[in-house]
Amino acid sequence: MRVSVLAIGRARSGPEAALTADWLARFDATGRALGLGPARLVEIEDRKRRGESALLEEAIPEGAFAVALDERGRTMTSPDFAALLAAERDSGRREMAFLIGGADGHSEALRARADRLLSFGPMVWPHMLARAMLAEQLYRAASILAGGPYHRA
Repeated sequence: MRVSVLAIGRARSGPEAALTADWLARFDATGRALGLGPARLVEIEDRKRRGESALLEEAIPEGAFAVALDERGRTMTSPDFAALLAAERDSGRREMAFLIGGADGHSEALRARADRLLSFGPMVWPHMLARAMLAEQLYRAASILAGGPYHRA
């Protein structure tokens, strides 16, 4: 199952971008044998001022299970997150997309379109850091599913 991280804005080179790239590469390496990946980061800019949520919605691959990162979403444990990926993969889903909005978050229409709203907790996180956190959780999920030692719960 391919994984897309659809994010508003472009990351400047720096620690957050490096972390995101590293964790996505680790996810690809671990997930390949599990039928997970490859993962891709798609950065979306609203140059025409059409609305960030509309652009995110257009970028969702056809048939993808869409997960919007949103402070109103449900929190999950890492094993539950791994189980979600496995369940979607096992159902025959070919694509999963994670949506990271801009400073104003997602529109009500995009939240309604999403198959799942996911929160990293009640605090609001910088969008570039949210990318790295999501990438790390994707790798952790693959490690959990592979029975690897990374997750020690």
